[in-house]
Amino acid sequence: MNGSVPPTTVAVIGANGHGHWHRRVIAPLHADGRLRLVALVDVQPVRDEREAPVPPGVGVFTDHPTMLAATRPEVVVICTPPHTHLPIARDAVAAGADLLLEKPPVLSLAEHHELTDALAAAGRVAQVGFQALGSAALTALTDAVAAGRLGTVTGISAVAAWQRPDAYYARSPWAGRRSVDGRPVLDGALVNPLAHAVMQCLAVAEALGGAPPWPAAIEVERYRVRPIEVEDTAVLRVRLRAGPPVLAAVTLASAEFVAGELVVTGKSGPASLEYPTDRLRLPGDAAPRHVPGRQGLLENLLAHRIDPVGVPLIAPLARTAPFTALLDALRAAPEPRLLDGELVDGVGDGDQRVRHLRGVADVLRASAERGALPSEWGVPWATAPYRTELAE
Repeated sequence: MNGSVPPTTVAVIGANGHGHWHRRVIAPLHADGRLRLVALVDVQPVRDEREAPVPPGVGVFTDHPTMLAATRPEVVVICTPPHTHLPIARDAVAAGADLLLEKPPVLSLAEHHELTDALAAAGRVAQVGFQALGSAALTALTDAVAAGRLGTVTGISAVAAWQRPDAYYARSPWAGRRSVDGRPVLDGALVNPLAHAVMQCLAVAEALGGAPPWPAAIEVERYRVRPIEVEDTAVLRVRLRAGPPVLAAVTLASAEFVAGELVVTGKSGPASLEYPTDRLRLPGDAAPRHVPGRQGLLENLLAHRIDPVGVPLIAPLARTAPFTALLDALRAAPEPRLLDGELVDGVGDGDQRVRHLRGVADVLRASAERGALPSEWGVPWATAPYRTELAE
C-alpha cells in the first residue's frame, strides 16, 4: 500500500449471519492495510469469531444512520434482509459511500430504477454480491461461447440440489416468507440461496448477445415440502428477447447434493461448469478441469474506485437488472404446491431435521437435459406451471 494514500474505510451493515462471511473476507485486507474496517452494524449483539474478530478501534452500532454519521465510510457492505436493502442503500449512498450489496440487490425493477437514480445522482457505484461472477472458470466458459467454440447455442441450464434443516427457516422472521409487513421478501430458493444458478445462466446468455439478456416470458413450477410461503424446489424456464431458452432447476430439499452445475448446449457439443468449485469442461476436453482464479468482489470494488476506467466492476447493479426482472415476474406467481406424505422423507430431529423430496435431484437433472418442466414429461407430483409475459 502506498503510504501517501490512506486505505479505503469500510463498514458492514448486517454483521452477523451471512455478514460473518464478509467479515472473513475483510479481515486479511484490514490486516494488510488494503482497507480499514471502521464499523460493524447489527440489531443483535455483534459476535466475535476466530477468523474475523472485531479489530481494536472498530465502532459497533445497532443502527446504520448513527454509524454513517459517526464514521462516514467510503464503502459500505450491506448484508441485511433483502427487503431492507433499498432504504439502507439510499442512506449509505447519500452519505457518500460506494456499495457492496448482497444479492438479491432489490426485489423489483421499480426499486432497481430508484437505486440506479440514487447512485447516479450521488456519483457512487454498487457492486452486487454474485461472487461466482468473479470466477476465471466462468470467464473461460463465456469466452468459449462468445468465440463460437460450442457452435450455435441451443440451450442454457443450471441444476443445484441442496438441503436446509428446519433451523434455516427459523433463522429470522423473514425466512421462508413471501412478504413481511406488506413488503415483498421472496425468500425462496430461486431468489436467495440458489440465485447464483439463475445468474450464471444469465451471464452465459449475456456473452452470446454482448448485452443484458432481457427476459420476455417465464414459465415456472414451484413446490415446497414445508409450510412456508415460498418455494424450496422450482424449475424456471425463461424465454429471452434474444438468444436460447434458459432453464434453472433448483431445490433445498434433496438427499443428494449437487453443488451447482451449469450446462451450455451447442451444435458442436456441450460445455459444463460446476460453478461453486470452478470445474469446467469444454467440447473436446477429456474430463472436467479446475480453472483457478477468482476475483473477490470487494477487492474488485476497491480497485475500481482507484481506476474506474481500467478496472470495471464485475457485478455492477446494471448487470443484475435481468435477474431483478425475473423477480418482478415471480412476485405474482401463485403459492407453491405443498408436497408431503409418501413423497417426502424426514431425517433427523429438532431444528436439524431435514425433509427430502424423493428423487428430486433426478427430476431436476432430467428437466435440465430435456429443457422441459416436470409437468411436461410426466412427473406424477408436478402441477401446471405459472406463465407470464414480461413487459417490454
